[in-house]
Amino acid sequence: MAVGPDTLPTLHPVAGFRSGTTSAGVKTPGRRDLVVMELAPGSTVAGVFTQNQFCAAPVQISKSHLAQAESSFMIVNTGNANAGTGKEGYDDALACCQAVADHAGVSLEQVLPFSTGVIGEKLPVEKIVAAVPAAFDALTDDGWLDAAIGIQTTDTRPKAYSLQFEYAGQTITLTGISKGAGMIRPNMATMLAYVATDAQVEAGLLQSLLSVSADKTFNRVTIDGDTSTNDSCMLVATGASGVAVSDADPALLAAFTAALDEVMLKLAQAIVRDGEGATKFVTISVEQAASSEEALKAAYAVAHSPLVKTALFASDPNWGRILAAVGYAGVDNLDVDALEIYLGDVCIVADGGRAASYTEEAGQAVMNEEDITIRIVLKRGEFNETVWTTDLSKDYVSINADYRS
Repeated sequence: MAVGPDTLPTLHPVAGFRSGTTSAGVKTPGRRDLVVMELAPGSTVAGVFTQNQFCAAPVQISKSHLAQAESSFMIVNTGNANAGTGKEGYDDALACCQAVADHAGVSLEQVLPFSTGVIGEKLPVEKIVAAVPAAFDALTDDGWLDAAIGIQTTDTRPKAYSLQFEYAGQTITLTGISKGAGMIRPNMATMLAYVATDAQVEAGLLQSLLSVSADKTFNRVTIDGDTSTNDSCMLVATGASGVAVSDADPALLAAFTAALDEVMLKLAQAIVRDGEGATKFVTISVEQAASSEEALKAAYAVAHSPLVKTALFASDPNWGRILAAVGYAGVDNLDVDALEIYLGDVCIVADGGRAASYTEEAGQAVMNEEDITIRIVLKRGEFNETVWTTDLSKDYVSINADYRS
């Protein structure tokens, strides 16, 4: 189940970037589960990675290889996370890189590996290595949708977004895909995401742009509060358009930043809309906080409350659960008589309790919607933060109870 329409925009090819998708039979025979991505010579690559200290072997290797050489290829498998697998898992991830390197005639360090799936199981490296030639045979500049399907695990639908913008008579393209439905909690990265652009961007600036954008987008989504061991968000700039994005042209830099933020936000929100068992897409906005940190404390307290999330699933305007979560969020010296809480445009809490204007009918009308906004106005300062989350349904429990079967 997912929230919102199951539609994708036109996915524009990005010059200098190709992908090939095939079936390696990692977990399910016949399922597309292996993607190889080819980057044009001279491309720059940036990445943000999970902060889980049990980070998977492919994450360790990708971070190391990024620091050593110009990246030419990425290889992604689904069905197995290759996490919690020790030295054997590390060697298996290197073997997958070596298979790509040998086939393409590049060095091992020019290949970045990524895996997603069940933690703690041995990677079927022989199956992946055997399927690498087929992935190369499938390489195309129009392979974004196949790649989006190829990186899915418990996702119910592919996630992709693309846009183009004009600057000084030239067209710049950004296209990206993401995956994720559970084990989603900020501390970048909490899923897999790959975005490519044909703009030319120096590696240091590209990393800065990605880190800042990820903090505003992927680091503001949560399904269940669990930070993955594996996932990564990568940004590739092929330079094929010849348009150079840099500090020397502030207007172009601003336009590119806005476009990148739009792509990243669409991909991040698509993960929330396809959260495991999700029936609601929930925006939690905390306003007038004394700091960004305390705004996020309040937002995540509400977003992670099982009682709030189950009330959302039931479309139950049980506003007391939201009030309680704000109260235990850890906001120092919170003035409960000053703050206000809203469901959509309906004020539910004011003056330390239920708002005088609130009616159950008005609250119910908001809770019946698929897209719900919870606004928390602390009246303590000028900082505002927004996070996006889902409800907690019976299907979430079933999906995760049956995940390995």
